[in-house]
Formats: sequence, C-alpha cells, structure tokens
Amino acid sequence: MRSRPETRFTLARLLFGADPKLHRMLQYWAATAALYLFFILMFYSRLDAPSPAAHGLALYTVCGLALFYVLVRNHRRLGLAPTTLAVVQGIFGISCNMGAYSVTGPLRGATLMGLMVVVVFCTFALRPRQTLLLAFGGLAGMGATMWWHQAHDPLHYPPAVEGVTFAIMAACSLAVTFLTGEMSKLRARLKAKKENLEAALVTIRTLATTDDLTRVANRRHMGEVLEAEERRAIAPARSAAATCIALLDIDHFKQINDRHGHAAGDAVLRSFAQALRTGLRGGDVLARWGGEEFLLMLPETELAAAGALLERLRQDVAAMALPGLAGVKVAFSAGLSMRAGAEPFADTIGRADKALYRAKSAGRDRVLTG
Repeated sequence: MRSRPETRFTLARLLFGADPKLHRMLQYWAATAALYLFFILMFYSRLDAPSPAAHGLALYTVCGLALFYVLVRNHRRLGLAPTTLAVVQGIFGISCNMGAYSVTGPLRGATLMGLMVVVVFCTFALRPRQTLLLAFGGLAGMGATMWWHQAHDPLHYPPAVEGVTFAIMAACSLAVTFLTGEMSKLRARLKAKKENLEAALVTIRTLATTDDLTRVANRRHMGEVLEAEERRAIAPARSAAATCIALLDIDHFKQINDRHGHAAGDAVLRSFAQALRTGLRGGDVLARWGGEEFLLMLPETELAAAGALLERLRQDVAAMALPGLAGVKVAFSAGLSMRAGAEPFADTIGRADKALYRAKSAGRDRVLTG
C-alpha cells in the first residue's frame, strides 16, 4: 500500500507532468484558476440574487479554465507555443473582466484589479512589447464596456464616475505594465548573464583540465585523477583487479621538430594523441605528461592485458597517416607498471619511468614492464 507522500507525489505528477517546464506552466495555470474561482465565490457570496448573466459568466469562466488546462497539458502535441497560450489566456482573462464588470453591479470596481493581474501573469511568458499590447487591448475592451454601460444605463453607470474610474484604471494598468516589463527585462538580462557565466565556467574547467594542443587531460588533471583513485575505497568486486600505469614517449621527436619545424611537431602530437584515444576503452585515462611524453592509466587491468593493449596502440600509431608529412613514421617507447596493492601512484609511475628508460636504451619502439 502506498504511503500518503508517495500518493501525493504520484497525483501531482499525473496532474502537472514530470517535465519541469510543463510543471511550471501548469503551476501558473493553477494559480490563475484559484484566483478566478476565488473571485466567483466572493461575488456569489455578495450578490443577493445572481442573474442568469452571472450564472453564464461563472460557467464560461469554469469551462475556459478547464479548456486551458487541456491546452497547456498537451501544448507540445498540439503545436501550441507558450507565447500563443499566454496571449489567448490573456484575452480570455480580459473577456472575464468585461463580463464581471457588467454583472456585478456595485461591486464592479473590484473587478478592475483583475486586468492588472492578467498583465502580471502574462509577463512570465511574453516580451515587454507583447505585454504592453495586451494591456492596451485590455484597456480598449474595458473602456468599450464602460462606455456602453454609461451610454445605455447612465443611472447606474454615471458617465463622470465611469470616466474617472477608467482614467485611474488606465494609469494603474499602464504603470503595472511598465514595471513588470522592466522586471522582465531584468530577469532576461540575469538569465543571459547566468548562461554566460555557466559557459565561462565550462571553458575555465576545460582549460584547467585539458591540454590545449592534444585535447587530452593535462598533467594537473591527471594528478587529481590519481589522487582520487588513491582515496577511493576499493569495492569487493574490484579487489582482484589491478591498475596499470604506462608512460609513453614518442621516439626521435626532437628530430621531427628539427627537420620539419615545430608546427609539424605539433601536428604529430595531435595525431598521436588522437590515435591513442581511438584505441582506448571507456574507463582509461590519457594525459599529456610533458613535452612528447604521455601517461596512461588503465584501471582494473592486469599487466598482461595492459601489455596487449599497448602493443595494439603501438601498431595503430605506426599505421597512422600524417597530412603534409609524407614518409614520416612515428613510433613510441613505453614503460608499463602495475600498481602494487595500495602503494602511492608516484611509486608506480617511478617504476614505469625506469621501464621507459630501459625501452629507449634497448632500441626504442617497444614496451617494457617494470
């Protein structure tokens, strides 16, 4: 049997959906619906004998709210943009205000505040200019309603009173529209600044962790990865697995720079890093350790499997094409070491470095373990 919090969560998800943007739109609808229903209850409680027109307006309002729930809930399926929905709901709200002003008698002055509420709610979905046009549309509709009543029933709608009421309503409505428009602009600027800041943080994070030339991890980031690996508790399922470290050094790289220039050397470094990345597995971490030297961490990999992987990488590097450097063949020497228990990675790297030195002394283009 489901608990009450779980039941409430399921009901809320059923009514408002799981998508955050749709959830927010339906929350606005719910706030609007609650406000309209509150107005209906208040007017009904104060009207001695509601007229058929009042009953008709209440039915029109409730049906409209139900229709808009369906439209908002399915706006993607129906191809309705949030802006379009906001405009249509704004027009619906203005029409409700015009009807309420006509049927509520002495209480009609209270309905004028509804126009400002419509403008405020539409601010969340419309641009300032669109909100201003909607406010003018609301003033035109309310002005026409007030003019019609003072022309046909001047006893209950005195022209002078209607004129002053309209002037106050127009001034307040335009002031609210202006202020909400400025708030909307401020919100848009803050949103843009937030997006720019997030983009800048991504760039800074990339620059701090990635080697600019080869687009692999830099030495600093690899150091952080190794420290995190040392701190991380080893799960029982991984207790039998080991971590291997390999140091790779491009053979005769200085000769490539001297004969073909540093631009060619940079191209070799980029192609070399790309060839290595292509042959690695998802959990392997490659970093430029310095100059033409790269460090490779192979988690959960035994020494034999790591050696086989490095041999495949050596063949991939030997077969890679170098645009603009016809006849240049690239090879690398590597020192491979497996971490002994929970020893510091600095010790593992030290053994791999000694193995790399032996590989170079033995003639290069080979992988030796240490």
